[in-house]
Amino acid sequence: MSEAFNPVDGTRIAYQETGTGSPIVLVHGSALSRAIWRGFGYVKALRDDHRLILVDMRGHGLSGKPHGQADYAMSLVIEDLLAVYEAADIPAAHFMGYSFGARVGFSLADSHPERMLSFISAGGTYRIDEGAVSSLFFPGYDEALESGGMRAFVNGWEAQAGVTIDPATTNAFLANDPVALQAYFRQLAVEQGVEEKRLTGIRTPTLLLAGTDDRQRYLDSERAAGLMPNARFEPLPGRGHGDTLFPSGPVLELVKGFLAEQPV
Repeated sequence: MSEAFNPVDGTRIAYQETGTGSPIVLVHGSALSRAIWRGFGYVKALRDDHRLILVDMRGHGLSGKPHGQADYAMSLVIEDLLAVYEAADIPAAHFMGYSFGARVGFSLADSHPERMLSFISAGGTYRIDEGAVSSLFFPGYDEALESGGMRAFVNGWEAQAGVTIDPATTNAFLANDPVALQAYFRQLAVEQGVEEKRLTGIRTPTLLLAGTDDRQRYLDSERAAGLMPNARFEPLPGRGHGDTLFPSGPVLELVKGFLAEQPV
């Protein structure tokens, strides 16, 4: 395990490296950690051809977990990533993000395009609608975190979904600090994202992936592909937001094909 430190507020960012070849920075979604990339088979599939940098975003995994809402501003998240790039001695890298990780990728492509060899957005968007967190999880998630911590959050999510959340995901969510996650979600809900008019200036080669049942991310990805000059959209038939990455076979086929097209 390696670590970097945000130069603005000192937050520690944990990351792990494996594999050899052209670098890929992999960034997880909300309330998850870098472990998803190994658990879903992405590490095994990509490490022979690429140097993988698996990042725990602030508030998640083994990284620092500040408790203030302002601590999760996108500007600080971008500084976290730049600190990882510096610590790992990576001038530029391919970037793959899922959900919130993809949203971070849009911001990085907008603000620091020189750091991105290419961009893969999985179940992501360049913006966030009012109530997006509630729609992804359940109304009242904030109150649940306040009153009953992560167990109340998972229980509310299961009740909304009408199914039992799989044990691996449940354990990943229960490992979170509820105060930090509440602050993170509150900031996420008010961040503006990347203005649509700026997408036309993002020239980074981009692959946009979204499930046909992940309606808003599907529409946003389709829209972004029409505005970004070097982007294409690949729908994932029959998938919702939660199963964007797994089963991984069809997604990895698209990812590997896209990466193979990029200059060495």
